[in-house]
Amino acid sequence: MKQPLGVILAGGLATRMGGGDKGNLQLGSGTLLSHVAERLHPQVAGLVLNANGDPARFSGHGMPVVADSIAGHAGPLAGVLAGLDWAADQGSDSIVTAAADTPFLPRDLVARLQSVSEGMVHPLALAATPDPARGTARHPTFGLWPVALRDDLRAALTQGVRKVVIWTDRHGARVATFPDDAAFFNVNTPDDLIRAKAML
Repeated sequence: MKQPLGVILAGGLATRMGGGDKGNLQLGSGTLLSHVAERLHPQVAGLVLNANGDPARFSGHGMPVVADSIAGHAGPLAGVLAGLDWAADQGSDSIVTAAADTPFLPRDLVARLQSVSEGMVHPLALAATPDPARGTARHPTFGLWPVALRDDLRAALTQGVRKVVIWTDRHGARVATFPDDAAFFNVNTPDDLIRAKAML
């Protein structure tokens, strides 16, 4: 399977962190975003950042920035669509997404997502971890997405779909289960940032 392009999702409002760009928060010798990029970059054919507003604030990260094409902060699916449109322009047939506030994401994220989606006409998969109550808990900002479904996703967003799994379930998305829940630990609050520093 061809190596996908990587899309780091940073289009949220970071309200629980008091606003601003969580990705630019300091963590050890780097930022949250630089840790995510360092882990994802070796797994993909190229990286782009999905973020809204002035792209210059991310200029130090050395990657292109694409904004949502759907207005009104429509959530992660809008970021996925922005990434798919960018990938189409690059001649790629798929992307893998990761959230900008998850500095410990798996170093085998792409390989596992591709493995579970083998044989699908339009490879589509989400990451998940074991959950005592539900069996598995999906992590909808971590997925493999086919460029071929971008117009279907655009139509769904235009119709008001915002929840990732509603759209992915429609297309029979598969699940790649990872053993370590800590790999998807995301920094939402100042306390989370303190915990991430301890984990680092």
